[in-house]
Amino acid sequence: MQQRALNLLCAALLVLVTAVANARPNTRVGDIWLNELPSEARVTLQQIDHGGPFPFRRDGVVFQNRENRLPEQPRNFYHEYTVPTPSAGDRGARRIIVGGQPPSAFYYTDDHYRSFARIHRQ
Repeated sequence: MQQRALNLLCAALLVLVTAVANARPNTRVGDIWLNELPSEARVTLQQIDHGGPFPFRRDGVVFQNRENRLPEQPRNFYHEYTVPTPSAGDRGARRIIVGGQPPSAFYYTDDHYRSFARIHRQ
């Protein structure tokens, strides 16, 4: 009897853990104004507006939005660009994500996709 109760408890716990793991994260994003961005982010936006040149090989690749932190859109809607971090020895954690072709949605992250802020350009 105890083994059956333990098995049922484990099964219920597994269902709960799976549900939590598959829950859609909060897709709300914050807001940031253009003048609040770091100067490097403003330079990256200018490069995006002009179609480059971009300093990093991966600039412009499709951003998959796997964590679903940005509004749901069709595949290939989002593209990512590196915002250089002067103190970083690599690409760093800062990115601008743009959506649409031509881009109509702009997001900034300084923590490698854990949080986003919608960029207000005007």
